[in-house]
Amino acid sequence: MTELTIMKIAREALVTVIMVAGPVLVLSLLVGLIISIFQATTQIQEQTLTFVPKILTVLGATVLLGPWMLRIMIDFTNRLFNNMTQFIG
Repeated sequence: MTELTIMKIAREALVTVIMVAGPVLVLSLLVGLIISIFQATTQIQEQTLTFVPKILTVLGATVLLGPWMLRIMIDFTNRLFNNMTQFIG
């Protein structure tokens, strides 16, 4: 296995991680920003006001995007297993 092969696998793994985690993180960021703007305008500084909507958003996004996320991870794993002979030999 050459350094080029290792770098290719690492790059593909990082792209897969970003594709899987990205949408959930972006939604959580947007909800946090909206809640922060709401808190700044109303001067309500309640900790649960930021925590609960973010948790519900992440949970909802995971439920809705779960099958897609799983398909991306399965495809990556299948590509790794299918090319295993190239990595070893």
